[in-house]
Amino acid sequence: MDKVLIIDDNPSIISALELLLSLHRIETVSATTPPAGLQLLREHKDIGLVIQDMNFTADTTSGEEGRELFFAIREINPDLPVILLTAWTQLEMAVELVKAGAADYIGKPWDDNKLISSVKNLLELSELQEQQRKAQQQAQQAREHLRQNFDLQGIIYRSEAMQKLLEMATQVARADVPVLITGPNGAGKEKIADIVQANSSLKDGPYIKVNVGALPEELMEAELFGAEAGAYTGAGNRARQGRFEAADGGTLFLDEIGELSASGQVKLLRVLQTGEFQRLGSSQTRKVRVRVISATNSDLPQQIAQGNFRQDLFYRLNVIELKLPPLCERPEDILPLARGFLDQSSGESRQLSRQAQSALMRYRWPGNVRELQNTMQRAAVLCNTDTIDEQTLGLPAQPTSDRSDRVEVSFEPSRELLEQTLASCNGVIAQAARELGMSRQALYRRLDKYGIPY
Repeated sequence: MDKVLIIDDNPSIISALELLLSLHRIETVSATTPPAGLQLLREHKDIGLVIQDMNFTADTTSGEEGRELFFAIREINPDLPVILLTAWTQLEMAVELVKAGAADYIGKPWDDNKLISSVKNLLELSELQEQQRKAQQQAQQAREHLRQNFDLQGIIYRSEAMQKLLEMATQVARADVPVLITGPNGAGKEKIADIVQANSSLKDGPYIKVNVGALPEELMEAELFGAEAGAYTGAGNRARQGRFEAADGGTLFLDEIGELSASGQVKLLRVLQTGEFQRLGSSQTRKVRVRVISATNSDLPQQIAQGNFRQDLFYRLNVIELKLPPLCERPEDILPLARGFLDQSSGESRQLSRQAQSALMRYRWPGNVRELQNTMQRAAVLCNTDTIDEQTLGLPAQPTSDRSDRVEVSFEPSRELLEQTLASCNGVIAQAARELGMSRQALYRRLDKYGIPY
């Protein structure tokens, strides 16, 4: 991408620029008219920068020709950086074009050092943008591949962390081995379990879900393994089928597995080892074929160290572990999820204001995806317009620092949010930084990270 296109009607200007750039090992192509320059731009896909004059007709000083050329370049490649060569009479026009997206303007006669510095910086930026575009394209292709080849149960995501997790989940789905899904409450562990089951060889069999943490301890074993009539107080006169029997030939999802009692752990271990179990109050051995997917927000190794969870059971459950990160560690997913929940809740077309988007990105989401879903459902009910603002979201206040200077936010704004904020602020960095709740220096670093021109 180290090739520069020079468009100027003065051959002497072109020669001087070609010589200057060649001294710094920068390749050039040149044209003396806008149509010829645009044709070169279409032919040379490796052009990383354009240096263009503002006037091409004799005795013309308005800069209108340069303006038309700039927007014609934009139509061919909207992200290509453009340096404007200006005389003092076109300064106002040049400033207008910089606001419209031109990378820089340099007056004639130019300062060689300033020009070379600007060219090198913009070429590096152009290369970073190209790499970013390729990375985004590859990520999009990877997401499309998963959606086309697997049943993702309608999950919404954009982050690389979720992409890797889903790739692993769909890969292990067909392996008839136990899967342990770990992660904080509300992060979406049940959704991952649904995806594993939907893509398994047992997808047409029963799919039984049990929230172990919601079962009273005295009923937990009866729920899981069944009970004979009169096996315990209140059991009644009829035998009770357990969840393992109900899931025979299919999948059993055990949520909050860390809450399973000690005796329940022993029986679960036996089922995982042999496929055999006994109902509560019975000596008859029953055999089932069940694929177990379990989930927990607990630190099972710590529970093992404290004597609250069997180590051998942990190893049986943890043949494959899928670690689901909290929402605050995958901020790229926040806005797509918010829009998805909003569409599901409102039943009509509604938008998030720029301030609302910024608030969603700043918030730490201790309740993860579940909290975000509840927030959007509430906002959809309370909003009386087609745009949801920050006040309607009603996010709880978060602790702030006592420092008098601005504290940098702990979230990482997405490229999408950065670009939207910059555009709405007409490229004014100070205003964009205020909207995002960060310092200008922090915003500059993030713009450089994503290769966003400013």
